[in-house]
Amino acid sequence: MPRDFPRTRRIGEQMQRELSTLIRTEVKDPRVGMVTISAVEVTRDLAHAKVFFTVLGDADARRDSQAALTSAAGFLRHELGQRMLTRTVPQLRFVYDESIEHGSRLSALIDKAVASDEREED
Repeated sequence: MPRDFPRTRRIGEQMQRELSTLIRTEVKDPRVGMVTISAVEVTRDLAHAKVFFTVLGDADARRDSQAALTSAAGFLRHELGQRMLTRTVPQLRFVYDESIEHGSRLSALIDKAVASDEREED
């Protein structure tokens, strides 16, 4: 597990806030749906950043949104450079965050197991 550095965490949190605003207000690509930036992981040298996102919709909406965000990465990086007070702005790589889907799948399995246990008790 990588060590957590407060500066990179703070920069990641600020990038998350700024990217959320930028995607909502500045990105005009119709392929970008209801996108939520769930986390940003920045490397120690501030050269690269993984931007984790979720999108409302099916797998096609996810692929379309990821393609649109990847094509807008240069624009978003430029805008981040204008808004953030850092010397360099990391390269952005957009990654779909599957943790929410995984959590809902596990929750459904738990609910199903509890329901079957209740039926067996009766």
